[in-house]
Amino acid sequence: MKKNLLNSVLFVSAIALSTMTSCEKDDQPTTTPDIVQGADNDPRKYITLTAAFPDDATPPVAGNGGTLAYSLTEAEAKDASKVIDIYKDGYSLRSQRTARVQASANGNHLYNIQYTGEFGGIFNKYSVGGANKFQDLGKELELATLIDASPRWVKAAEGLGIAVKITGAAAPIDPAKAEAGTQPYEYVRGLIKLAVIDLDATRITNSTEFEFPFSDEEKNAGYSVGRIDVPILNKAQNKVYIGCNIAKVDPTKPPKKSVNAETGAVTWAWNTDAANIKGTVTLVLDYPSLKNPKIIWSSKSTYGNNSYRTMTQYVGTDGHVYQSTGANTTSYPHILRIDKNTNEYDNGYLFDLSQALNITSGRVGIKAWTYIKDGKAIALYDIDGKGGYIALLDLNNKTATKISNQLEATLSLSQFQNITVAGDYAYLPLTPSGLDGTLYLVNWKNGAVTAGAKLKGQSGSFYIGSY
Repeated sequence: MKKNLLNSVLFVSAIALSTMTSCEKDDQPTTTPDIVQGADNDPRKYITLTAAFPDDATPPVAGNGGTLAYSLTEAEAKDASKVIDIYKDGYSLRSQRTARVQASANGNHLYNIQYTGEFGGIFNKYSVGGANKFQDLGKELELATLIDASPRWVKAAEGLGIAVKITGAAAPIDPAKAEAGTQPYEYVRGLIKLAVIDLDATRITNSTEFEFPFSDEEKNAGYSVGRIDVPILNKAQNKVYIGCNIAKVDPTKPPKKSVNAETGAVTWAWNTDAANIKGTVTLVLDYPSLKNPKIIWSSKSTYGNNSYRTMTQYVGTDGHVYQSTGANTTSYPHILRIDKNTNEYDNGYLFDLSQALNITSGRVGIKAWTYIKDGKAIALYDIDGKGGYIALLDLNNKTATKISNQLEATLSLSQFQNITVAGDYAYLPLTPSGLDGTLYLVNWKNGAVTAGAKLKGQSGSFYIGSY
């Protein structure tokens, strides 16, 4: 394992100073002087909504062109007469692609690492001031050198961010050897890079890189990892858990040949063996040393827990970590538990949302969810990859209650990132592509639903979160 502590901090800090001016964009709103900055332990002032819009590709890719933000008070959020047009009045967060926005617990600060593009890998921090008044605090960090220009990252604990990336994982195929039937199977381990960010002081406190720790037996059995994501710090603050998207091929079978009917191009691929994946995998590191990487296996689920653009694991009130699987795939309904005492999967625990809701027709998929407290949670789910439905969860009793919304059959949740909870309410901005929508407020204690502010829609665009 390679440690890059002091040198990395000094190097990145130097780059950050040089990029603070060069990363400015002319199309950003000017700094708003009436924003009052406060410490992150101040009371909540606003609920921030985010939305994504299409990129400039031909044809445009829906929700892939950047992210807008708009903040409102809790009273404004509950006001059904209020109309928000975020595509006209929102603040553009710095990101060429859809930003993965994180926030302080009170919602008074937003954080983002720009994804790809000229400024990919730049960390930005914003103060929230109401409506489209967001102050870019200018405390930038450059993570492209340490991690990548398109790192995966989340707020791993309050005041602490972790960025990760895996590169180089492959099971190479030589076309000549494949054609001759002499291609051996050899999996090349991926290189993990990781950096810890102090979100309050805006500095990198530690970093590391190492090979993904599959055992030789697992590697030779055809296992590989394609993506890691959603790192979280456990309650004891001595372990980091990182979700993984693993795959398996059958190394005993030769690669299969595919020929493009139009171009005649020949490609080779190993035969997939997904049916024999033995379980969901989490990568575990010691914290704060970032040493001793290992993987733990769940026997209750076999689906990826690496997420897509939403957080999939949370520390519960009881100290255990609750982790959903399948958000990066079509439809999977599982929530697993990592035991706080053993730092291993509790393979006696499984929450299955389809069973909890007694849905027997169609595959239920948890697309976004938030742990609230004392085993209570709220989730957005779809069925067979379609629609957008709300459920309140009781993870202790393994029960769930469906919460109706008028838009559910027309929604798509592939972009959704975050559900914030303030007081008794969870805030859910739901908009079908190209149509107007609603900010729903769900009382997580009694299940009552309030239709709040109206949300103007736009073709190829979606509201993707609340903070």
